[in-house]
Amino acid sequence: MSQNPAQAVLFCEGDLFTKHLSEGVTVGLAWGEKIMLSMVRFEPGGAVPEHAHPHEQAGICLEGQFELTVDGQTRVVQPGQMYLIPGGAPHAARALNGACRTLDIFAPPREEYKS
Repeated sequence: MSQNPAQAVLFCEGDLFTKHLSEGVTVGLAWGEKIMLSMVRFEPGGAVPEHAHPHEQAGICLEGQFELTVDGQTRVVQPGQMYLIPGGAPHAARALNGACRTLDIFAPPREEYKS
């Protein structure tokens, strides 16, 4: 997906570029020059293992609950709660009590997600 940053673009979730992240976790992606949106779907029991990247990451839980561990500190994130993860911080996530849906925002866009 390549976009002209000067043009406003409207996306439906079903139209997004989709990538499988890990067992039970997929993302739908849209991006511009300096920001990336990632609609994350966790199936029941789905998890993203601990990892780190230089990008800043922010997000909001939309549906369900998930456990988020950042720099060794674990919290349960509920619908409507937001989170900020500094670039370089090790973090992991896993769905709790069923499916979960979140919106993650990265700056700058993650190049490895574009393919």
